Amino acid sequence: MGLASPTIDAFLKHPELLHTQAYVNGKWVDAKSGKRFAIIDPGTNETFASCPDMAAEDVDDAVKAAQEAFLTYRTFTPRARADLLTKFDALIREHKDDLATILVYESGKPLAEAHSEIEYAASFTRWFAGEAERIQGATYPAAMPGRRIFTIKQPLGVCAALVPWNFPIAMVLRKASAALAAGCTMIAKPSPETPLSALTLAYLAEKAGYPKGVFNVLPTTLANTPSLSEALCRHPTVKKVSFTGSTRVGKILSAHCADTLKKLTLELGGNCPFVVFDDANLDQACDALMALKFRHAGQACITANRVYVQSGIYTAFSSLLALKAQTLRLGHGMDPSTTMGPLTVPSGLDKVAAQIADAQENGGTVLTGGKRVSGNTGYFFEPTIIADATRAMRIADEETFGPVLALFRFETEEEAVRLANDTSMGLASYCFTKNVDRMWRMFENLEAGMIGLNTGNSSAAESPFGGIKESGFGKESGKDVAINEYLITKTGTLTLEGQY
Repeated sequence: MGLASPTIDAFLKHPELLHTQAYVNGKWVDAKSGKRFAIIDPGTNETFASCPDMAAEDVDDAVKAAQEAFLTYRTFTPRARADLLTKFDALIREHKDDLATILVYESGKPLAEAHSEIEYAASFTRWFAGEAERIQGATYPAAMPGRRIFTIKQPLGVCAALVPWNFPIAMVLRKASAALAAGCTMIAKPSPETPLSALTLAYLAEKAGYPKGVFNVLPTTLANTPSLSEALCRHPTVKKVSFTGSTRVGKILSAHCADTLKKLTLELGGNCPFVVFDDANLDQACDALMALKFRHAGQACITANRVYVQSGIYTAFSSLLALKAQTLRLGHGMDPSTTMGPLTVPSGLDKVAAQIADAQENGGTVLTGGKRVSGNTGYFFEPTIIADATRAMRIADEETFGPVLALFRFETEEEAVRLANDTSMGLASYCFTKNVDRMWRMFENLEAGMIGLNTGNSSAAESPFGGIKESGFGKESGKDVAINEYLITKTGTLTLEGQY
């Protein structure tokens, strides 16, 4: 395992990208309190930068700046907004190496995964640059003679993006690209663990030519996050909030937004099932599960949490999966040999350990892994596979958000559907089978907003992203639906005099 962690400056080709102040109204500013907080490298548990601790008292200035900018930005033609997004996209791709390095130091993910996130993130700037020019109204035939009915679509106004630490660049750009394409202005509140990547995006947006106030970033600590987020949600000038995070917090934010009837998009927690039938290609299913589960050490809302394997292949699948998991190499993300990095937050270690202990107490068997990595100051945990999982275990109900998966046995398709849907969440589900009839039935019967059919990778800029049940509502990305989250539809009715 690589333990060394050279300073981030040693890896940056363009050090001017790294900004450690908030970005409001086109200016780099500090918090009114003057307070700052440390940014920790989870691969070493060492401080490598700091940021202003913005608070609720800093929100109004950002909102006023965004509103003032909106009055002008909303008049930009769709072509002008598309051109700005295209320039923004080009700058992100030009600086992808430095963005990836910053991402490694903030989140802990391996460099190869960081590069993959940048490519995924930039797919949104590219996609919504095209969507900007395809915002269209409509005309409707009227039931009454002499009447004409038509609609136009207009930008909502100031929007707030509350984003998590697991995919901080992609989550900012998935929200901001749609908002900017629609003609809205944006205030991003990044997670306390990963503010630098969002601030780098602000710098590149400025370089792309966005007017001051169009894109703003307010970093803050975990302690100030609730009050700052509430101030954004309750501010009467903010017209839309988009949040990615836990179901618990999503419910709180929903209550805050209710007072002013804000438009709200919630992409919340997942407890995603991964179903493997006995006619599946085991190598295909195992490889898909490995990439899905252990990417970013299992810290993804759409990762597989509960793996249901038909009894006829249970032993063979378990053995193959355990062998593949043992090939993962843990280490600092800047080590090119690393294939799985640390968890981003130390509390994740405790949650993973508690779920494993609970599984063992309830009859589960640890096939591989199961322990924290000793001799390292970073937040490392072994990739872990638990066999003989049952409904009585915590892992059956709780989103893990760590490098642990549980294998459950099932007999029939009907049982698999019942078990997979036995959760309050409904973000994503996955199914592996070579029976096309069964595949279609599973697509219709699994209760989730996104279904992976013989694939563990179902997220793309061109496809709608979002869940059902307590995994939230609204869609991000995709044709029409995502950009409509940042638009209002205005209906015009005209009565003509005279007949032809």
